[in-house]
Amino acid sequence: MPFLPHAHRVTTYDPADRAPDGTYRGTEDTDSDHGPVEAAYLAAIGAFARESGVELLTVREPRFFGGSGHFGREPAVEGYGLTGLLPDGPDGFHDGARVTVPVALELVRGMLRGDGPYCRLEAAEEDREVFAVDVGWDLYVYVGSRAPCGAAVAHARELGIFAEPIEVSPYDPEFDGPFEQRAADEGFWERVRASAARGEAGLVEEQHAWTRWHRIDGGGDAGVRLGALRAGLAPRALLNVWPGLSADAAGLVAGLPEEFSLECVWEDADGRIRSGLVDEEDRAELVEVLSGARAAALLPVYADQHNPLFTGVLPDPDGVVRARWQV
Repeated sequence: MPFLPHAHRVTTYDPADRAPDGTYRGTEDTDSDHGPVEAAYLAAIGAFARESGVELLTVREPRFFGGSGHFGREPAVEGYGLTGLLPDGPDGFHDGARVTVPVALELVRGMLRGDGPYCRLEAAEEDREVFAVDVGWDLYVYVGSRAPCGAAVAHARELGIFAEPIEVSPYDPEFDGPFEQRAADEGFWERVRASAARGEAGLVEEQHAWTRWHRIDGGGDAGVRLGALRAGLAPRALLNVWPGLSADAAGLVAGLPEEFSLECVWEDADGRIRSGLVDEEDRAELVEVLSGARAAALLPVYADQHNPLFTGVLPDPDGVVRARWQV
């Protein structure tokens, strides 16, 4: 999909306060004020959407920045800030979800504050992108459109916001280039079933806006359990299939080196599968958590060591993989 022809960098930073290399040298705050400046951003982005003729946007590459990744702790905000915003709450925040412009602007509000769900927002007509919004660090917003949006640029200036023309958003997915993805189709699920039956596969990692873990085994009703698992997966999720959990949780800790950085996955006393990132500073807490675990696994986090048994990406109902996971 080619770059959108009209792109703007939307900020509260006066171009006159930039150094020759483009670095901002002014005094504007780089955090949202949760007030009039934030409201001006949202009004400016809304103006770009209106001039582009956009009424609905699609959530792409959703992810969550917040407390859910800390070992042994619950999410910092109940419902990830999505309860009441989307009809299905957090379950409705997935790649391909369609939202109205007002809802999209509330998602942008959260991204400006930098403490919750994050995504790219796109609008397309017949698989042709016509509008997109990316939120970067330090209150940098990038808006692309097929329309010049001159009126929106002028309105942004009236609001105290600067909409500077740029060639392309630095977050445009075209920069990712082509990549291969295996569909999590019927062949994929047959492979999962057969692998579990051989005692190899025992855990499915579901990545969408955040990560969920599902324990599987190769018992006689494995097909039924896999069917129930599939029915509850988020659309367009990336699935990593791993070996099963070890019942010797204490032995896992005893075998750790002096320094480590891993993802701990464990089944707690209530049967819930939980996970968190751990390193050597978490050793005492890790021992305490795993002392009450039914089973656990310690998985590598570095890309060159992250080797699941196999992976797949959930296709849309028409069988086409549209998620942009790079695996």
